[in-house]
Amino acid sequence: MDNLKKLIDAAKKDFEECKTLTELDNAKSNYIGKTGPLAEAMRELSNLPKEEKPKAGAFINEIKQSIELLLNNRKDSIQKEVMLSQLENEYIDVTLPGLKQAKGSLHPISLTMRRIEDIFHSIGFDIASGPEIEDDYHNFTALNIPESHPARAMHDTFYIDKKHVLRTHTSPVQVRYMKDNKPPLKVISPGRVYRVDSDATHSPMFHQVEGLWVDKNVNFANLKGIVQDFLQKFFEDSDLIIRFRPSFFPFTEPSAEIDMSWDGGWLEIGGCGMVHPRVLNQVDISSEDFQGFAFGLGVERLTMLKYQINDLRPFFINDLRFLKQFGGQ
Repeated sequence: MDNLKKLIDAAKKDFEECKTLTELDNAKSNYIGKTGPLAEAMRELSNLPKEEKPKAGAFINEIKQSIELLLNNRKDSIQKEVMLSQLENEYIDVTLPGLKQAKGSLHPISLTMRRIEDIFHSIGFDIASGPEIEDDYHNFTALNIPESHPARAMHDTFYIDKKHVLRTHTSPVQVRYMKDNKPPLKVISPGRVYRVDSDATHSPMFHQVEGLWVDKNVNFANLKGIVQDFLQKFFEDSDLIIRFRPSFFPFTEPSAEIDMSWDGGWLEIGGCGMVHPRVLNQVDISSEDFQGFAFGLGVERLTMLKYQINDLRPFFINDLRFLKQFGGQ
């Protein structure tokens, strides 16, 4: 017991010599750690007579509490010394201007989508969305795409199971919209689409915006006017010229590719055509009373041209050095 009493003076001396909290923690283990003398004394209680154990146990606890008090006092003292040192050697000039917060921005694809939606909304088009996992009927059959068509091939389409795919275009949104709404209809359907393709100019996931106008007197001249008006507004170029080249799409007839004048030549920008009568009949719209046109444009292509970007991949690798360039848009 006399040896245990001496621990208090020894601990006080050792604790006062500690200059850091790490040193103090190491010194602590020499006294009240699992292998320290107090722990050893507690284990030896079992060797004492039964009537002496309570008194001895209480004495050991008193010693431990005294050492813990010394430890906490020295810990507080060290923390105060550290704080005073910081106050003396470190300072803040409150008259200096604050650090400028970095301003976030929308992704360039999002900026393009927003601009597209604003332009079409200004000329009376609604905006519709739909599921990205589509069934075979809405993605192919309702759009007059036969079972033998190459677009259904596994090398072009991501199949979830035998009946469901990741949509290959946003045309299924138009099918659903026509089923739920009666003509006249004016709607665009922007969104993500998926195809098995990946290189500097193609991505397995990309964005499209497709437009649809169904009414009694809609014709190809209306289609050309809408597309040209949109592209001129989007690129802010009233002299921009477009042309149509004959093409084939199962869901439009006649069909055409859309080219626009660019950098002294022509650049393909999308596809379009008059809605095939079979598509209208699939959604219970009389092809005798109504007709319409549809068009599709690649959002990444528009973004690359708008911001003069020559590689598709920076849109998807999340490099902040690239994305920060669009903070002022």
